[in-house]
Amino acid sequence: MSNKFDASWGKSHSISTTSTFRSTSQVLQEQSSSSSSDINGEYATIVEGLKKIYNNKIKQLETTYNFEGFHSQPLTDSDIEAKPIVLLMGQYSTGKTTFIKYLLGREYPESHIGVEPTTDRFVAVMNSVEDRVIPGNAAAVNAKFPFRGLNKFGQAFLSRFQVSQLPSPELENMTIIDTPGILAGDKQRIDRGYDFTSVIEYFAERADLILLLFDAHKLDISNEFKMAIHSLKGQEEKVKVLLNKADMVDEQQLMRVYGALMWSLGKVVQTPEVMRVYLCSFWSEKPPNVFEDSRNLIESEQRDLLKSMRELPRNATIRKINEIVKRARLAKVHAYIIGHLKKEMPAMFGKQSKQNELISRLDKEFITIMQRHQLAPGDFPNVERFKQGLRNYKFEKFSNLKSQILERAEDALANDLPKLMAKFPQGNRMLSPAERNPFGDSEPNYRYLDSELPPSYWEFSSVDKASVMPQFNSLHPIDGKISGASVKPVLMETGLSNDMLRKVWKLADWDEDGYMDADQFAVALHLCKGVLSGGELPDELPKSMIPNRRV
Repeated sequence: MSNKFDASWGKSHSISTTSTFRSTSQVLQEQSSSSSSDINGEYATIVEGLKKIYNNKIKQLETTYNFEGFHSQPLTDSDIEAKPIVLLMGQYSTGKTTFIKYLLGREYPESHIGVEPTTDRFVAVMNSVEDRVIPGNAAAVNAKFPFRGLNKFGQAFLSRFQVSQLPSPELENMTIIDTPGILAGDKQRIDRGYDFTSVIEYFAERADLILLLFDAHKLDISNEFKMAIHSLKGQEEKVKVLLNKADMVDEQQLMRVYGALMWSLGKVVQTPEVMRVYLCSFWSEKPPNVFEDSRNLIESEQRDLLKSMRELPRNATIRKINEIVKRARLAKVHAYIIGHLKKEMPAMFGKQSKQNELISRLDKEFITIMQRHQLAPGDFPNVERFKQGLRNYKFEKFSNLKSQILERAEDALANDLPKLMAKFPQGNRMLSPAERNPFGDSEPNYRYLDSELPPSYWEFSSVDKASVMPQFNSLHPIDGKISGASVKPVLMETGLSNDMLRKVWKLADWDEDGYMDADQFAVALHLCKGVLSGGELPDELPKSMIPNRRV
């Protein structure tokens, strides 16, 4: 962790140390112009195809087997068409609203910036031809907005939700969700009147980017904020951390603050990979007492953040397909569960006692269903949460398992969705040379160990592909491939340096498309294993390591 920080610290950047709201806003607009044309062209075609597949082959599976009561309600066209969502989270006075002003070049309607807690509601900041504010109840019933699912949180929440619209080029390709500043203690949690953590979980599932903001002077994580971060489980790949007001401490102090933040996050976020932390400084008016010794680094970090936001339209389209795939797999397993419970119910007497028995031994029923239909354990829901949902139903009223509905969903998973993904511009047609390797594109000076691996190690037959296939499949490949962003955390778990992993990727991604199939994934882990065993990597991958190209 410290090495990664020191490496970034040592970079020099020839950019201006003075930036205004408007100049940053213009940069983001310029960077997103190509994405805008893409999302309105070929990406829009893909979204239309996705809507058709979901509505014709997957939605019926959900509605027939009470999917909404256990997971989430069926998607609407507005949900699938929705612009990328950026979710901002943080404790009070960390600069969430100021960050939005920084991006847009102006405040959104009814926003307020101050050192005290200023936002007591969830605000969806969206594009429009004029400034206006739409109350939560009206927004939740508007078919043009992707917020119908918020009705389940009731009036207590909807009275604390609003849509703020304004004309903004930056909002043409994204929607920003500003959340209430989080305070410490239980009183605030009780006084909210609604389940704050559940609302965060709802928005996190639908978000394409989740930004956690921290103040350089306030790194403590309150109980409610900790619960909110825990609710992001399963969404970690979307999360980026912003250490805001980084110029309020000098360079030496900033190093200590960075380390303290990473330590605090490590206790709360239980993931094997280290979260990406951006050192930033977003001010409505820059104070006179800021430190300028880290300005180049801060500006560079902010530029990287803008780059990730520029890529949202493209990444959001990929995510929509991936989420529909995951949703269809979950709905299929859900249908098997409901059909099984219905089949186990007696025809006449003892229905309630049988239902209670099935609920009490649900974990064993899951195993039976898994084995009978050859389903993956990872696709099954949490047993305890599913038990709670089952208590709201009478099993005898469940629908019987219908093969035609299941077959349509299976066809969508096996054929339609992979074909749709194949139409997506990917690989070296879309990725820059720097983007094709998730560990960077520079050529570092490698240090190799003196020992050598046996010649047999460089034969594909020595690659234990079978043992890594479960891990490969858990990354939800589309059209037989997974992205560099998905593979990166797996390779980082090996503990190898970023420089070494950069070369591992370069060797294993032999077609240089920025994606990996099962063979490439297995070879990448094989190379990591070789380095960890004391071997060194060649400058070029031997042809004997590439299936169908062996000499």
